Amino acid sequence: MMNRREIFLNFVLAQQTSRNRKILKEQLEGLKAGLEAVRSREESPEEKEAWWLLNRAVVNYCGSAVGTVAANDPSTANHMLNYDQVFIRDFVPSAIAFLLRGESDIVKNFLLHTLQLQRWALANLDSYVTADFWTRRKCHGRHRAVEPRADSSTSWEKTVDCYSPGQGLMPASFKVRSVPLDGNNEAFEEVLDPDFGESAIGRVAPVDSGLWWIILLRAYGKITGDYALQERVDVQTGIRLVLNLCLTDGFDMFPTLLVTDGSCMIDRRMGIHGHPLEIQALFYSALRCAREMVSTDDGSKNLIRVINNRLSALSFHIREYYWVDMKKINEIYRYKTEEYSHDAINKFNIYPEQIPSWLADWIPDKGGYLIGNLQPAHMDFRFFSLGNLWAIVSSLATQKQAEGILNLIETKWDDIVANMPLKICYPALEYEEWRIITGCDPKNTPWSYHNGGSWPTLLWQFTLACIKMGRPDLARRAVEAVEKRLSDDKWPEYYDTRTGRFIGKQSRLYQTWTIAGFLSSKMLLDCPEMASILICDEDLELLEGCACGLSNSARIKCSRRAARSQVLV
Repeated sequence: MMNRREIFLNFVLAQQTSRNRKILKEQLEGLKAGLEAVRSREESPEEKEAWWLLNRAVVNYCGSAVGTVAANDPSTANHMLNYDQVFIRDFVPSAIAFLLRGESDIVKNFLLHTLQLQRWALANLDSYVTADFWTRRKCHGRHRAVEPRADSSTSWEKTVDCYSPGQGLMPASFKVRSVPLDGNNEAFEEVLDPDFGESAIGRVAPVDSGLWWIILLRAYGKITGDYALQERVDVQTGIRLVLNLCLTDGFDMFPTLLVTDGSCMIDRRMGIHGHPLEIQALFYSALRCAREMVSTDDGSKNLIRVINNRLSALSFHIREYYWVDMKKINEIYRYKTEEYSHDAINKFNIYPEQIPSWLADWIPDKGGYLIGNLQPAHMDFRFFSLGNLWAIVSSLATQKQAEGILNLIETKWDDIVANMPLKICYPALEYEEWRIITGCDPKNTPWSYHNGGSWPTLLWQFTLACIKMGRPDLARRAVEAVEKRLSDDKWPEYYDTRTGRFIGKQSRLYQTWTIAGFLSSKMLLDCPEMASILICDEDLELLEGCACGLSNSARIKCSRRAARSQVLV
């Protein structure tokens, strides 16, 4: 017999399809008007330059645009490393810019081609490639384009020391290569060569790639109305494979994803291993997006139930344990330790001495933020911009918490925004901390790169968060302050120093996601209603019930019901 929670979830599932279709139809009509407004707007000289640069960064495969390179810096033409590849996370702001301009073909091509590069697809190509999109076709000239073949002489099985990652993993990036066609040196074929981390510095698998892919797939459908793409068998399979990889049971007591250092935007050693906020915010957002797109049939009921349970547990966990403000810090300051019981207040055995000296004077009386990481006996009190901003966008943070995050950014503008928005994290690791945590990384020196550097690409996430919270003035202030400077500085990847005054020591120029982030911010500010393609509204139903089965237990009380914080606010 089903319990009340299961009955409730089945009811939600039954209502979801008809309700969503009606809402989506209404939203599409509003977005069409927004697209027309975007197309007819007057562009500044900086925007015109940015569009020229973005179009120049487009990568073509078999005559069709499939993405944008990470950077197009002519000064580093002989030392490109992997900046000439199409990165999934880097392409997202480019995709948003193209979608907002009504140019959706490149985004559709990107979604489908990266789907075919998914780990399972490469190993099972014969059964996976069924759609006409993947059939062999001729390109102009002597080149032919085919998708990677399982029997190709090129090794598509990506390994590190003969070990392969799990099925469903999306690549970090891919590159278009020309190789001789069937051993004929006079004829060539184009192939897509994916990188799953086996060539990356540190050999870290990209956990965020699949999450960004799901988020972008939803945005594409909402703005184009092309929901047939989401319903394709191969796309549905791709969604489920990413979810299976993320929802697989493991040796963890927490609903958060456990990852290694360097598995997201911060892709070098920075002490974020464990349960970093950025991954949790993207995970929550991807689950919300996937729940909307998974085909609703008898076979998907269990998957929807698992998604809802994970969303419920994850949102409670982040809201309850990651949030800090002056009141919470004072509570941690008075924590008792070594508590062994089911109703312990200090559940993670956090030692008050962990509170860093800078925090007590830095955090404002009004406002707060979600900490960077939480593990047993460890809280990372650094402020990570992307995780906090996406927690607002996805409604992982409560309304009150979201307001507190923006209040903190406004109050600490000189620290987080300063001369160039936004700090990827604050504060920087210095002295002995830098040596121990980064391993003396010469690229992540204090106030540089991932260690407190300023990344202008974060403008578009900041703009989304501000629009959602009714504070577009904050985003406009940031964009207007740097519009001319970004152009004058040749669109750098990142900036150095505490206030972001210097172009980064190793920063690439003409960085594509800097360009695209600026363009997306400008268009979103001019047409705020377009932000709905990425925003998730609060779902109070997720927190109304609990699947832990402790509601009828006389011995143990459900921790959610016993929680003292206002996680529903």
